[in-house]
Amino acid sequence: MNEEPLVNPEVLSMIGDWKGYVEAKLGFRNHWYPIRFSKELAEGQLEVVELMGEKLLIKRIDGQVYVMRDRCLHRGVPLSRKPDCYTKDTITCWYHGYTYRFQTGELTNILAVPDSRLIKRRKIVTYPATEAQGLIFIFLGDEDQVHDLKKDVPPGFLDEDRLVLGKHRVVNSNWRLGAENGFDGLHIFIHKDTTLRHYRTFNFPIGHTPLPGAVQVIEEEDGPKGVMDDFALHKPVWDGVIDGEVVVSGPRSTQIKGTSAAAGTSIWMPGVLKVDNFPIGGLTQYEWYVPLDEGRHLYVQTIGKPCKDEQERLSFANDFEAIWKPHGLDGFNADDIWAREVTEPFYQDDYGWVDEMLCEPDETILEWRRLASRQGRGIQQKSDLR
Repeated sequence: MNEEPLVNPEVLSMIGDWKGYVEAKLGFRNHWYPIRFSKELAEGQLEVVELMGEKLLIKRIDGQVYVMRDRCLHRGVPLSRKPDCYTKDTITCWYHGYTYRFQTGELTNILAVPDSRLIKRRKIVTYPATEAQGLIFIFLGDEDQVHDLKKDVPPGFLDEDRLVLGKHRVVNSNWRLGAENGFDGLHIFIHKDTTLRHYRTFNFPIGHTPLPGAVQVIEEEDGPKGVMDDFALHKPVWDGVIDGEVVVSGPRSTQIKGTSAAAGTSIWMPGVLKVDNFPIGGLTQYEWYVPLDEGRHLYVQTIGKPCKDEQERLSFANDFEAIWKPHGLDGFNADDIWAREVTEPFYQDDYGWVDEMLCEPDETILEWRRLASRQGRGIQQKSDLR
């Protein structure tokens, strides 16, 4: 029986050099994705997570995080329905006693059929996991494609002196709408009333268009792949005018150089945004748009700061909880969340990718779509979930 395609074939026939991006409704395989903060998974703790349409079990055993598909090989039931962990590194299916080892996925026993010839000859699907900067990353893909994490995070994120703090939440839109919302320079208009203006003085135009040289594509073989947009090379719009009358204006300070509140943005495979000098100078915001399924993504929001000693780490942690989390990650980014969710219906049947009417500043988004189509290491399909 033929499986229904994930993306409308008629739409794909109308897309040019970013067809692969439209195909990646469930995300790109063979990449690292953050799925939880390390502090959320204690020793011996078992959690169910979703990633790219797959339901997974994660467990910390002797300090190491292991990942296993949440589906018994026998009759396909979810192991998480009643997780029986009789030993610290195994899980036994509640239905018929099939028992798997977390480290390898090996079928190590069938408690109800101890002499079965299947024992030690079959494995459940497992995926590599690693931890960095307080986040748990999962590599969802093929064993022969596993690569260094540094290729899937923005430059500077892994610096040893950088303290990274954040939160995550589920957003009811496809991951691509999250990524494009973050990298969309024109969407600055939605933030014109941000409460962040109470915590810093900044230039905040209602719109800006990249000038020649502002957008750079980074595709070095041994490093992360991304698109960079330098806001210093933008033409800002400070006043919105209708019929000759100024109806809205962005805050502008003659004491500050630059055209925008941030120095610039960049977006990196497999879908992570870097915002330089934001929410204030010296801080960097990193955002992941992790595919959960066709219509939802995990929004992993973090802010990082280089800290030379424990006092600086404590000071940043206090400011994060008191200011940057409530007014940045919660307040400022709340506008982004509802914007993505109300955009979702337009793209849900895939025709939005051909019916949209982009304008000049959206060239940055097109560069991202092209790069993702070239650099994606595989497209998650429904067949991969079986």
